[in-house]
Amino acid sequence: MKDVLAPYLPEHSLDLAFELIRVNAVHLKIVNERVTRHGDYRKGPGGKHEITVNASLNKYRFLMTLIHEIAHLVAFEKFGRKIKPHGTEWKYTFQRLMLPFLRPEIFPGSLLPLLARHFKNPTASSDTDATLALALKQYDAQNDKNYVFELPYGSLFRIHNGKIFRRGAQRTKRFECEEIGTGKIFLFNPNAEVDLLPG
Repeated sequence: MKDVLAPYLPEHSLDLAFELIRVNAVHLKIVNERVTRHGDYRKGPGGKHEITVNASLNKYRFLMTLIHEIAHLVAFEKFGRKIKPHGTEWKYTFQRLMLPFLRPEIFPGSLLPLLARHFKNPTASSDTDATLALALKQYDAQNDKNYVFELPYGSLFRIHNGKIFRRGAQRTKRFECEEIGTGKIFLFNPNAEVDLLPG
């Protein structure tokens, strides 16, 4: 299993991550990219703990996603199934499990202060922490996408499912964008990756 995991994780995190997988009897699947989520956890048939993580994630995001999902498992086992998926018990568990990984041998120095800030009160998705998400994206494979915050006001863009939007005004942290087909307004995170359309 270590050999399978090695290409996906920062080198010095491998032993720690593998131990968490072993101790918690995780059945880990590395899967093709799903646009809507980086990973997930479920208790499968016969009580088997199944975690999936997208293969396309960079090493740092893969590690965070893996620990995020293991935190669900550990929190449910410790506090019971009635807790909120991203409530206080999960946050506490995620913080505790991530702490041994927040070291300069594992994460680049530029990410560590952002991670320390994020883990004071971790969110359901690191993508909602725009500063951290943008910093993590530096380590992604290059692509020709644009971030919503970079687009000129009024420009058209396409998202992963083919729907087309017009970028509107920024509202506090997110951007109001009008779906061209329906006229409905949707809020986009500034770091959402989209295809800018000509015109």
